[in-house]
Amino acid sequence: MLAGSAAPTEAMPRMKVTFKLYATLSGYLPGGARDHQIEAEVAAGTTPNEVIDSHGVPRRLAHLVVLNGVYVPPSERDRAILRDGDTLAVWPPVAGG
Repeated sequence: MLAGSAAPTEAMPRMKVTFKLYATLSGYLPGGARDHQIEAEVAAGTTPNEVIDSHGVPRRLAHLVVLNGVYVPPSERDRAILRDGDTLAVWPPVAGG
């Protein structure tokens, strides 16, 4: 490397997470999804809302968001950081009587 030249930038590390969408949200998964889930490759540092947004799921429909079995409140969905191997599951609001 020549003096004064910058080192090549490294690609952002990638990781795999399981993304699950239930009930009416399952239609937002790409073709080939099985059992309401896909394995998604995301950049290190990705948040739950970034995964939700990247699949076109309207945030207003992402009512119940669970990361590795733990509820993620709306105020934390832009702050929680996913890790390799995590499972992110999302359910829509439910109406009933």
